[in-house]
Amino acid sequence: MLIAGNWKMHKGPREAAAFCRALRDAALPDDVDVVVCPAYVSLEAAVQVLADTEIGVFAQNCHWEREGAFTGEVSATMLREVGVYGTLVGHSERRQLFGETDESVAARVRTALAEGLHVIACVGETLAEREAGETDAVIRRQVGVLEHDENLVIAYEPVWAIGTGRTATVEMAREAHETIKALLDVPVLYGGSVKPDNAADLLAQPGVDGALVGGASLDVDSFAAICRAASREV
Repeated sequence: MLIAGNWKMHKGPREAAAFCRALRDAALPDDVDVVVCPAYVSLEAAVQVLADTEIGVFAQNCHWEREGAFTGEVSATMLREVGVYGTLVGHSERRQLFGETDESVAARVRTALAEGLHVIACVGETLAEREAGETDAVIRRQVGVLEHDENLVIAYEPVWAIGTGRTATVEMAREAHETIKALLDVPVLYGGSVKPDNAADLLAQPGVDGALVGGASLDVDSFAAICRAASREV
C-alpha cells in the first residue's frame, strides 16, 4: 500500500518542516509506503527532515525539459538535485486550471521517469463526463498515452470528488481501478476526499493499492490515521 499526501498550495518551509518532524515521530505502520508532496519552496525542508526515514518526498509537478526558457517551471533534474524521490503529474487541478493535456502529461511522465524519479500520474473524469456515461472512455484516453514502467503509479481521482466532500462509492472505485489495471499493470491509488472515516472501506477494495490524499493530509493525526487504515498488519 502507498499513501501519498498532496499538500497543494499549503505549508511554507517552516510549517512543512514542523509537519515532517511530527510525521517522523508518528506511529506509522511498517507495511505502508508513505509519501508527502509539498509545494516547490518546501521540498528541501521536507527532504532534510525526512532524510533518515522511509517517508518519501515527491514534488507536485515537473517539466518535460531538463532546462530552458520555461518561466515558472521546474525540471526533474532540479528535483533530483534537491533530493526529491518522485513527483505527481497530471493532477486534475493542473489539467483544469493550468491547461495540462493528455499529451503534456505524458511528456512530463516520460521525462521524470527517464531522469530516475518515481511518478504518480493522475487520471479521472469530471462530473459531466460521469453523468454522460463517459467515465470508461475518459480513463482509457488518459491512461492510453502512458507506458508501463516499474516506477510508475496511477492515481484515479474522480474530479467531482476532489475537495467537495463527495467520494466515489466502493463500486465506482473498484470499476475504475479494474479498467486502469486492464490497460497498464501498475499500482493504482484512489484519490478524492479520502478521510480517516472512509479510508478503510476504500482501501479494502480489490485493485486499490493505496490513496492520494488531499485535505486530510494537511493534519498529521488525520494523515497518520489514513496510513494506519492502509496497513494489513494484525
